[in-house]
Amino acid sequence: MTISPLRLFLILVLTSLLAWCAFDWVADQRDDARRERDSAQSEVSGLREAARISGEMLATRDQVDQKNTEELNHARAENDALRRDVDDGRQRLRIRATCRPTVPSATGTASVADAGTAELAADARSDYFTLRDQLALSRQMILGLQDYTRQVCLRMPANP
Repeated sequence: MTISPLRLFLILVLTSLLAWCAFDWVADQRDDARRERDSAQSEVSGLREAARISGEMLATRDQVDQKNTEELNHARAENDALRRDVDDGRQRLRIRATCRPTVPSATGTASVADAGTAELAADARSDYFTLRDQLALSRQMILGLQDYTRQVCLRMPANP
C-alpha cells in the first residue's frame, strides 16, 4: 500500500500543526511558570523586608522598654531607700506649711515659738510613698509610650 503525495502532504501539515500547537502550549506553560516564579520571588523579597522591618521595630521596642524599666526600677529603689531612711529616723519628711497658733499668749497675741517643723503624720507617710511609686510608674509609662510612638510607630511605612 502506497500513500499518495497529497495524503503525505496532509499528514505532514497536520503533524507539523500538532507539533506547533504542542510547542506553543509548552511555551505558554513555561511563560506562566516564569511569571509565577517571578511573583513568588517578589513576594519572598517583600516578606523578607517586612520581617526585617518587624525585627528592627521589635528590637527598638525592647530597647525602649528596657530603658524605661531600668529608670522605673531606679526611681523605685530611690523611693524605697527614702522610705527606709524615714522609717529609721535618718531623714524626715518635711512639708512646706504654716503653723497657726491655737492658744493666745498672756499678752493676747498668738505665738508659735514652741511649734515644731511641719511634718507628715506617721500614718500619712505610707500614702506619700505609695503616691511617689505611682507617680514614678505613671511617668515612666508616659515617657515609654512617647518613645515608642516616636521610635517605632512613626517609623512604620504607611499602608497603601
